[in-house]
Amino acid sequence: MSRTYHHGERRLRVRGIRQDPTDLRRLARALIDLGQAQAEAEAEAEHQKQIRRKTKQKQNSNGKQTGRGSTNSGHKEAA
Repeated sequence: MSRTYHHGERRLRVRGIRQDPTDLRRLARALIDLGQAQAEAEAEAEHQKQIRRKTKQKQNSNGKQTGRGSTNSGHKEAA
């Protein structure tokens, strides 16, 4: 691989050897690995979203219960 700087921009030039026939097993393995990595990243992101939702629900339910308790006790005294 060689690097070329042109007008302040960085450009990369990659050189490789073309193989005939193409190594399909190697290409397939790379695509499978890429798909697995992508699926794992999506699953991890979904898991983090669920954790955040549960945390927010717990915070909201704790705040609402406290508010209801004080409101209900106030109504009991007035009745």
